[in-house]
Amino acid sequence: LRYTLEKLVNWKKVILFKKGTRDFPMCGFSNTVVQILKNLNVPFEDVNILENEMLRQGLKEYSNRPTFPQLYIGGEFFGGCDITLEAFQSGELQEVVERAICS
Repeated sequence: LRYTLEKLVNWKKVILFKKGTRDFPMCGFSNTVVQILKNLNVPFEDVNILENEMLRQGLKEYSNRPTFPQLYIGGEFFGGCDITLEAFQSGELQEVVERAICS
């Protein structure tokens, strides 16, 4: 499972594991991160963790974080809603995303 999760988080430069879909997030925190990424025009892949219990539990262990959403940039865990929101407001998120996309 760990190998599969490593491949998955490295699948795209920016990947968001969340509740629901990009167009229909199933929680406010997931919606917030989706809106931030859309606002920055970030190309991102999204995965609905509600569709796969093993994936959901595996990601909790992989990231050592019990909550969702979980944003990965360049194969590294970036944060959940609060961290992503703070980084967006400070301009850090855009810098991190640009570095990852350009690499």
